[in-house]
Amino acid sequence: MVQDTTPDTVARPPAGTPTPPTTPPSPSRKRRHAWDEAPRWQIYLPLGIYLLFTLIPFYWVLLFAVRPAGSTSLVPWPMTTEHFEKVWNERSFATFFQNSLLIGLATLVTTTVVALAGGYALARFDFRLKKGFMLALLCSQFVPGALLLVPLFQIFANLRMINSLGSVIIAETVFQLPLSMILISGFIKNVPYSLEEAAWVDGCSRFTAFRIVVLPLLRPGLVAVGSFAFVHSWNHFLFALMFLSSQDKQTIPVGLNTLMGADSVDLGALAAGGVIAAVPVVIVFAFIQKWLVTGFSAGAVKG
Repeated sequence: MVQDTTPDTVARPPAGTPTPPTTPPSPSRKRRHAWDEAPRWQIYLPLGIYLLFTLIPFYWVLLFAVRPAGSTSLVPWPMTTEHFEKVWNERSFATFFQNSLLIGLATLVTTTVVALAGGYALARFDFRLKKGFMLALLCSQFVPGALLLVPLFQIFANLRMINSLGSVIIAETVFQLPLSMILISGFIKNVPYSLEEAAWVDGCSRFTAFRIVVLPLLRPGLVAVGSFAFVHSWNHFLFALMFLSSQDKQTIPVGLNTLMGADSVDLGALAAGGVIAAVPVVIVFAFIQKWLVTGFSAGAVKG
């Protein structure tokens, strides 16, 4: 018969033995606990101060744009639209706005289409010198546009494209492609390759599988790339200044530069032109901010 050797009572240390000290919580845990219980005013007060310093320049521009000429009031009342009417009608900002919009939309479409094709090739195919090509794309981002103005001007002059909106569209597209291709390739890598293989098994070609299966999943990435290309071409000053000579081909940034004279500056007209230039960008970001954040975060993966 097997005897039960389990003691009836739990063994205790002898009397007089000191109790081992308990481990105190780590300082990082204390800091996290203190941060979690911090009053909300300690969070919102710095954010409010930062927001205040951010909005003051915008308010100042809007104040000069809607305040009557010669007024020194800090409150835009009574409000006037004379500055907007002046720059829109007398300073040809209606034409500048149309040219900028055409260049921005054309750059958006061409950059997105070409970057989509190139990004798919980088994400799905292995070829020689692929890593070198990716490195060249990254290094191209360190080359300033001003450095290539002379060769670009010579190329467009030989092609008889000087003073043509097409020259600015091509230049903007070329400078937007490297970053756009990297973002799109990173986003395509997040789409499982098995989805395309399943479509091939069902009889789809590679292009059909890409159009039906992959392309709908790339919507945030395409929005991010397209919006980045549009905003950059909308705000870019150098290419339009160098490649466009006639006034009816100028863009919004060049038009703003014409409002600043050598001896005086019309602050009201300049502020109104700045508001006109900023409104489309603000509207674009207001509608696509959710897609923009998702697209950039999903495309920023290690290749």
